[in-house]
Amino acid sequence: MDQRTPLNIAYDAVRAAREACKLASGRASAEDRDDGFPTEDISDLRRLGLLAAPVPTAEGGAGLGEEPGAGRLMEVLRLLGYGSLALGRLYEGHINALQLIARYGDAGQRARLFSDARAGHLFGVWNTEPPEGGLTLSVRPGGLHLAGAKTFASGAGHVTRALATARDPDAGATLMLVVPLEPGTRANLSAWRAHGMRASATGTLDFDGLVVPKDAALGDPDAYYRQPDFSGGAWRFTAVQLGGIEAVFDAWREHIVRLGRGRDPHQLARLGEGAIAVESARLWVRRAAKAMSEATLPPGRLIAYINLARLAVERAGLEVLQLAQRSVGLQGFLRGHSLERLGRDLATYLRQPAPDGALTGAADEILRAGGLAGDLWTGDRT
Repeated sequence: MDQRTPLNIAYDAVRAAREACKLASGRASAEDRDDGFPTEDISDLRRLGLLAAPVPTAEGGAGLGEEPGAGRLMEVLRLLGYGSLALGRLYEGHINALQLIARYGDAGQRARLFSDARAGHLFGVWNTEPPEGGLTLSVRPGGLHLAGAKTFASGAGHVTRALATARDPDAGATLMLVVPLEPGTRANLSAWRAHGMRASATGTLDFDGLVVPKDAALGDPDAYYRQPDFSGGAWRFTAVQLGGIEAVFDAWREHIVRLGRGRDPHQLARLGEGAIAVESARLWVRRAAKAMSEATLPPGRLIAYINLARLAVERAGLEVLQLAQRSVGLQGFLRGHSLERLGRDLATYLRQPAPDGALTGAADEILRAGGLAGDLWTGDRT
């Protein structure tokens, strides 16, 4: 598919994601290594139109995520997470970057960067910084001069359009920059010796000495942290996590069937509990996507709901992992068993920032809200 031209109006992103999911699932074990990266999977996303799909329809894309309820985007993220959590993580970052460009970019930036997406560039959002040497910019002749680094940057060395936050010490503010990068440059993955998500190429990216034009800056100062979008966007990674939870559940279920243990009442009881957890996660993600897309809740209430959804999905994932590992036993911890890799990837990806703050912040909003519990999430402002 030539993504330099607009996508067809009948483009089916969910169908494309199902194909990508199947292909990624077959490759995920081979990519599970410290220097791994889902190169072929990204090529499939490019070929299937999924790198261009998040571009708004008016600008040559499929408007993935623009639809009310964000149901298509949820399904795409879920399917890619099912096929490979590393791939799902990378695609979620790509989606995040393009949504920020759609929200904050001017006409020229949108035209240029959406053209890059349609041409098959992989975007990412990098915000985390090492304790020392975080990314800074200075305004000098020739453009914006960059210094410092980003860490925990998924896709480092492979993302070719990085949306990174950079501090401007003179202005006392943080700006978003979209920085073009050459593949295989400036990335250091030596510290990424993780338990799971090894194929996500998460590492440190050195920006020292890079100079970008002034129109690389996106939006107003500190726009990246504007609420409710900053916290509310977390629903997207819960959709990817949901796919990983479902993959663990299916590997566990297949094991029981293959070994003929389906008549054991204890196995059946555990599987039933796991099915409850999977469906609970699905319902939370679906409603979180709808709440964020339709924005009928007051901002504080919306953020509270998304934070509760984060924690509910984490809880469901940990429960399914525990039940699956107990059912499968030692075999599920041996390399070569599908549950071993899936479990490591899920356990790692479930670790998201500040879970305690998310919980107490949501609880504080609920305390201040008053009214009936059943009305908290209805969008009724009275």
